[in-house]
Amino acid sequence: MTSTIAFIGKSGNGKTTLTRAFARLLRKNFSHSSILLVDNDLSLELSDSFGIKTRNTIYGIKSGKHEYKTGIPEGMTKQEFIEWALEDIIVEVDENIDMIASWLVTPKDCKCPSTKLTRDSLIKLIDRYDFVIFDCEYDLKYLNSLVDYPIDEAIIVSDCSKNNITLSAKIADSSKKYAANGQMGIIINKAQKENLNDTLTLVKNLDLDLIGTINKKDEINYNEIAQNLEVFYSRMNLPQIEQE
Repeated sequence: MTSTIAFIGKSGNGKTTLTRAFARLLRKNFSHSSILLVDNDLSLELSDSFGIKTRNTIYGIKSGKHEYKTGIPEGMTKQEFIEWALEDIIVEVDENIDMIASWLVTPKDCKCPSTKLTRDSLIKLIDRYDFVIFDCEYDLKYLNSLVDYPIDEAIIVSDCSKNNITLSAKIADSSKKYAANGQMGIIINKAQKENLNDTLTLVKNLDLDLIGTINKKDEINYNEIAQNLEVFYSRMNLPQIEQE
């Protein structure tokens, strides 16, 4: 059974950094599990963070602009072609960790047959993995336009500014119907000790479910952030780490 995690929130608050760190946390504690990262951000920042200049995306398959690694097999149905094409654009970024990029998504009310076929193919792809982590554009609405799949844990990433925390409450409100059966909470990234009490008070007043805080650092250290995430992983609606 696939467990899904979606990092949402305003750009610049650390969604991509936490996505990568969370993948390391999962690989450490679920070493035999397969992980798929989905770059659902228009800037393709997750791909860039791995040094991958992504040219092939899910949108490219739908628009006919994808450059395939091999010749296209003959005699496939449209459904089989899309499933094959998705496999063709998956990139292995680490041991047991794959990545695929979406870029533009088609509105949910689009009646184009290829849109439904693509969504159906994505569901089959997601079902193959133990964990799928989505690095999202903003909220769950954009992700839901790409694929309608249950989200077990939606994590809003915000810095400690009043404006961004207030915006996070709006993001939670716009996303809640897409995470009806899952859990949604907030991680305060780049937290600063001098105003942490005010930050936590605002989070509480806005009725946001606090998952945890990660202190501000001068440099990104994915292993250190993964250790921070592990501290409050038990609060998440995900398979729990076995204690030694």
